[in-house]
Amino acid sequence: MYQKYLIVASKKDPAGINITTQLSQFKENPVLSSMKQSPDFDFYLVEDEIIYTENLDLEKINKYDFIIFASKHKSEKREKTLSVHAPGNWRRNELGGEKGKICKTSAIFQKQIFEKLTANAEKYHLRDYKITLECTHHGPLIDKPCIFIEIGSTENEWKDRKTGFAVAKTISGIINEFKENPYNEIAVGIGGPHYCPNFNKIQLKSNVAISHIIPGYVLPLTEEMIKEAIEKTEEEIDFVLIDWKGLGNAEERKRILEIFNKLYVRHKRTNEIDK
Repeated sequence: MYQKYLIVASKKDPAGINITTQLSQFKENPVLSSMKQSPDFDFYLVEDEIIYTENLDLEKINKYDFIIFASKHKSEKREKTLSVHAPGNWRRNELGGEKGKICKTSAIFQKQIFEKLTANAEKYHLRDYKITLECTHHGPLIDKPCIFIEIGSTENEWKDRKTGFAVAKTISGIINEFKENPYNEIAVGIGGPHYCPNFNKIQLKSNVAISHIIPGYVLPLTEEMIKEAIEKTEEEIDFVLIDWKGLGNAEERKRILEIFNKLYVRHKRTNEIDK
């Protein structure tokens, strides 16, 4: 069980500053926190962009159990979004990290924070926001389990105090209420677009908890990608969850199934999951 959390944001990032400013009101007195031995969090404000490993003090980060990166999100469509994802690069590393390397993450933690973010968006009347998972992408590369939680996609949203409060409330809530769930089935997702509509439904409405997601646009799949996704999931994987229609052509689908068989990895299609 995670006890010591670190909230990381860039001083150059208006969304990160918004979230951490709002979150500071939920920070307990360190003396009281230590007396109760309850989960607690600290802040780490970085001078430059947090997606680049070289900008981070890894010695500081390694003192904590779980890292939450609070960040802005950009998109070409400029949609209002609240998103959650793990960091890492399946192929190129144009935005930090290392080529072909991903961070550790927890499927159960991702599931619970996504549920809480969705509930808080409703509670605080952010109904015009799209609440979504994103596939695993960009840096940094660290040794501790982590996630990104992001506000998108323009400066209006990044600086909006109510939105920042909803995200801060989500972070505070997950830290205080996160519980390991032995009944969740644990999966890695493969296929589909960047914003993972099929995986969103499963994460929110099923017993399956999803960790890393390998999107269709980084195919062809390799054995190394599957191994990396499984090894960098904190929990033991029950199966790989595939968005069948988002796996490319018939030849690619056949090749992916052959990789699963070779590695003795179970798989299910997204339409086989009860939602």
